[in-house]
Amino acid sequence: MAVITMKQLLEVGAHFGHQAKRWNPKMKPYIFTERNGIHILDLHQTLSATERAYEFVREISENGGKVLFVGTKKQAQEAIKEEAERAGGFYVNHRWLGGLLTNLNTIKTRVKRLKELEEMDADGTLDTAYTKKEAGLLRKEMAKLSKNIGGIKNMSKLPAALFVVDIKKEFLALEEAKKLGIPVIALIDTNVDPELVTYKIPANDDAIRSVKLFAQVIANAAVEGNGGVEGFVDSEQELEVSVDEDFSEEVVIKETVEEVNEENTEA
Repeated sequence: MAVITMKQLLEVGAHFGHQAKRWNPKMKPYIFTERNGIHILDLHQTLSATERAYEFVREISENGGKVLFVGTKKQAQEAIKEEAERAGGFYVNHRWLGGLLTNLNTIKTRVKRLKELEEMDADGTLDTAYTKKEAGLLRKEMAKLSKNIGGIKNMSKLPAALFVVDIKKEFLALEEAKKLGIPVIALIDTNVDPELVTYKIPANDDAIRSVKLFAQVIANAAVEGNGGVEGFVDSEQELEVSVDEDFSEEVVIKETVEEVNEENTEA
């Protein structure tokens, strides 16, 4: 059975790109048409690209490799964490710390600190060996560390691959992966440079359901490679959505994201 279907892609709005005026010309080969000023991605290419990415992740997982899931924007945070954990991989869903890959040993010192604080919290040391104020500060430190590196605290070596949502936002992760020769699997929306990605999946990287679907597929591949039985995303629980009805909703989401980004840039 296919790891993903055309029906699922349509239901989650995977075909909706950005406003045509915001496109990256390098994405032209992946664009099917333009509709109401919005670029529509070629989902036939999405299907084949997803199959290739799935096989790659399954193979590296069979050989003991782990995938680092990266997606720090709000729409991706929950799916990135959930699917990375299900895949037995790692994740960064709040902030990419510079040097996370290229200076892993330094990151490991922060991980060690996080584990020390978690241990002290678990055995009661924070409450017995420190004042209430000191314990509060240490817990605050622990929470911050957990938020930023909790998803990689068990990553003792470099990942075999990265799965990235929104390569424009996560450019630091891509730069570090490139320096180290780590393959990158990523959703390529109509506003990005696809040449930065090893395994390119043309798809909407703004809609929550689209992000979730592809994160599930990558996690399924890892689960299968690890000896599990996942091989496809179950479509029975997917909501029936009319493409025409969903069109305006998805476009509004993208326009809102773009307007916010513009405001932040101007500020």
